[in-house]
Amino acid sequence: MPQTANVVCDKMTEHPFSGQYDAYKQAGTYLCRQCGLALFRAKHKFHSGCGWPSFDEPILNRVKEVADADGVRKEIICMRCKAHLGHVFHGEGFTSKNIRHCVNSISLDFVHDILIEDTEEAIFAAGCFWGVEYCFKRIVGVLKTEVGYTGGQKAYPSYQEVCRGDTKHVEAVRVIYDPQKVDYATLTQQFFQIHDPTQMDGQGPDRGSQYLSIIFYYNEMQKTWATQLLKEIEQSLKKSVSTQILPVTVFWPAEEYHQDYYDKRGEAPYCHRPPSSAR
Repeated sequence: MPQTANVVCDKMTEHPFSGQYDAYKQAGTYLCRQCGLALFRAKHKFHSGCGWPSFDEPILNRVKEVADADGVRKEIICMRCKAHLGHVFHGEGFTSKNIRHCVNSISLDFVHDILIEDTEEAIFAAGCFWGVEYCFKRIVGVLKTEVGYTGGQKAYPSYQEVCRGDTKHVEAVRVIYDPQKVDYATLTQQFFQIHDPTQMDGQGPDRGSQYLSIIFYYNEMQKTWATQLLKEIEQSLKKSVSTQILPVTVFWPAEEYHQDYYDKRGEAPYCHRPPSSAR
């Protein structure tokens, strides 16, 4: 999203008290939103009242302090990808460690894993994102899912606009996973298993361009694996597969009521098959 790029890449700051992790209190780990590296454990998060998530200790060798452009403050960045995180302050006395890493929520992802060290990300579209998310959440090694819209032309699309076909977006799912427990090839295999990749006009009874089957790749490795698996599927089925393989574009998170839709309702998908490696 543009807001993410503004903060992570252009070193802007989100408005205080506006971020989703400011008052968040769950056990787990905060990741770099840009590269997925584990940066902070939730046990080191504390309430400072400043309006941004505050931590008194990062994971060792994951966060770097550099001189801020204002010549006064110390900026903190991801050690690996150099994404802007926020600023660090000393001597305020909030905790016994006497340090506050003041971080933009939008620079972070959160997962309910207290030991994770590194993660990777994939984006899949396979019909109604409610069912796709339900299936991927149940794969061993998947740490977080988020439904949204991608591949279209309009900024900040709404569900109604996407459903009308006005924006050319598809419903998709962002998947964050532990590469030590599941790899991209396995996730892509599961993607082909949970839906019918030969259907060209949607998925099941859900018809329309927003329900197309698409794999969005982040890098050449993902593109290569997806292309190879698609060919194998076509050879196995002895028919053409409609799945497209496209580069990642801006991912717009869907409205909150769409997130974890089936789990909130205690229901199961009507047109997606449970993955074979479900937990």
